[in-house]
Amino acid sequence: MSRFFILEMGNLTIALFFLLIAIFIGTRSFVQKSVKKAIFFFVVLFFSLLVGSHYYITSKRIDSVKEAFLKGDDIVCENRMNRKVAQSIVINKDRGWRLEKDIFENDNFNRKFHSARCIVKTKPIIDLKK
Repeated sequence: MSRFFILEMGNLTIALFFLLIAIFIGTRSFVQKSVKKAIFFFVVLFFSLLVGSHYYITSKRIDSVKEAFLKGDDIVCENRMNRKVAQSIVINKDRGWRLEKDIFENDNFNRKFHSARCIVKTKPIIDLKK
């Protein structure tokens, strides 16, 4: 459950903001009662679907990244601190990286990376027949 709140806190905040706007608009005297119910229903349904699908997709990506890392594959993580030189970093067990819960750590690197912000590095398919 903590993984959910870590990954979705920003999205939940945005959804709550729009829900508060819907409540504010829905409680005005000029809005009909049937419209109030529809507003609340659709806003809650819409944001529940968005947040739920985002969580599902991100959780699946985290699981695939963790599985690939444990197999020894390369993982590419976004480096948001240094955007001028290296915009991404390649993480691998052989390079001294370890996985603590969902966080990649290395004693020789001053920064940690959350596996939600990483992808499995794929090898390009090159067709030499052309």
